[in-house]
Amino acid sequence: MTTTETEQKPPTWRLLVGYVRPHRWALLAGALLSLVTGGTGLLLPLVARELIDDLSHDRTITGALIVMSGLVVANTALGALGSYVLRRTAESVVLGARRSLSSYLLRLRIAAVDRSEPGDLMARITSDTTLLREVTTDSLVGLGTGGLTLVATVVMMGLVDPVLLGVTLAVILGAGTVLGVIVPHINRASRQAQDAVGVMGASLERILGALRTVKASGAEHREERTLHEAAEESWRQSVRAAKWSAAAGNTAGLAMQIAFITVLAVGGARVATGAIDVGTLVAFLLYVFYLMSPIQQVVGAITQYQTGAAALARIQEALRLPSEPAASPAPLPSPGAEPAAVAFDDVRFRYADDLPYVHHGVTFAVPARGMTAFVGPSGAGKTTVFSLIERFYDPESGSVSLDGRDLADWDLPQLRSAIGYVEQDAPVLSGSLRDNLLLGNPDADDDTVALVVKTTRLDGLVARLPSGLDTLVGHRGTRLSGGERQRVAIARALVRRPRLLLLDEATSQLDAVNEAALRDTVADVARTTTVLVVAHRLSTVTMADRIVVMDAGRVRAVGTHRELVSADPLYAELAATQFLATT
Repeated sequence: MTTTETEQKPPTWRLLVGYVRPHRWALLAGALLSLVTGGTGLLLPLVARELIDDLSHDRTITGALIVMSGLVVANTALGALGSYVLRRTAESVVLGARRSLSSYLLRLRIAAVDRSEPGDLMARITSDTTLLREVTTDSLVGLGTGGLTLVATVVMMGLVDPVLLGVTLAVILGAGTVLGVIVPHINRASRQAQDAVGVMGASLERILGALRTVKASGAEHREERTLHEAAEESWRQSVRAAKWSAAAGNTAGLAMQIAFITVLAVGGARVATGAIDVGTLVAFLLYVFYLMSPIQQVVGAITQYQTGAAALARIQEALRLPSEPAASPAPLPSPGAEPAAVAFDDVRFRYADDLPYVHHGVTFAVPARGMTAFVGPSGAGKTTVFSLIERFYDPESGSVSLDGRDLADWDLPQLRSAIGYVEQDAPVLSGSLRDNLLLGNPDADDDTVALVVKTTRLDGLVARLPSGLDTLVGHRGTRLSGGERQRVAIARALVRRPRLLLLDEATSQLDAVNEAALRDTVADVARTTTVLVVAHRLSTVTMADRIVVMDAGRVRAVGTHRELVSADPLYAELAATQFLATT
């Protein structure tokens, strides 16, 4: 591994410490409470030895019983408080991880999202972050408190009888050797189990996102097999992890049983020879019992750390995906702001290094104000023009400018605040109709919303809905028709008061009446702003101030409808095919 790779992939413990650092004082308090709890427990065998001595010498045991009772009560109370503090801190660590990861995922570059499975990203922010809860308490704190308690217990055992301590440590050393072989298997199985959960999430998201198509295609059983295979793979890997974790836990338990039997045999012989008394043997056996808890805690911490390491690795993979820089929201254009001018200069672009170029030197200029329509065969690169203007992607060469300034020099929020964008499939988010309309301008007043609703002919829909604008539209707007979703998307863009409006086949699902009304709306908007439209219909193209004809990733002609019908053969063919050549 090179130095650069090492810097890019810090060790797991350092990543974990990074998540825990903001909560270090609460974590320290919980750890101290756990140590004090362990300390009260360590005193019990000594008090028990004194109690046995008192009994053997016919002395009163009232004091010893009171001390033991006090230690038991304190142990219980402090243990409960420490457990609560640690669990609360662990939940805070999970919350912090989810906040940072969700914020980062929202800033991912579109190219990174294109290469990822949304369901897998969802698994990283849900199940993977959840594992941080256990790794924080069981692993980080467990290793610290369990380790310190283990050392303290060993010291106390040495004070009671060094010979029996040597016997105990020999057994523990053998168990530790076995655990050293088991732990790497836990790490690998845990990572594969988490990867399988991500695959299952991706499969489920893929199916639910197109459930109507799946049902209409009669593909439920085939997709069911896909889901079941992903679930079974997750089960297999989780069982593997559980198998090795169980082996580790039982190895520790077996070691303690062997240690108890060995100590009992050797200690009994030492009592018989008079080397130690019965009280000392009982105290040591109690320590052996007590040793089981910190050893299991340490073993559990190590095994849990392997699971947490796998989860942290997956979280870090998501955090290494290319993202846009974090920035504060920019104010929207003020009413009456000057429209924007757009220019492409010899732009070459492809979506990935292993894919063909979509743009082969695209050049055109759109002045401020008015409507420009983009036409051409499918795959000509029309929608890509809009994606480059929004800086969802950056050109490989050439430049795209807004108001004469290269987009690379714009602050992203400032750039996007000037643009209203209606995508080809006009997505509508789950929530109310009002939530969707205010998505890009949450501060818009009721008068602005009412005007846009009327302009986009949504007023009839709002009047029919049971709760008006506060009616829930369903997942991805399933309670709305395709035409209604398009009108909602257009209204959402207009509420932003954009200086540049991008419409990607925004009226393709509208009926003739609503299309005509929205065409007039767009024409009215074009008088005060710059409108770019990807269009296939006569009604939209003929009303444009200029038309950009694209073919195979190049601009082949620019002009009005009347000019292009006679000047450009491709446009004339498109016009004739779509009954555009009527004037």
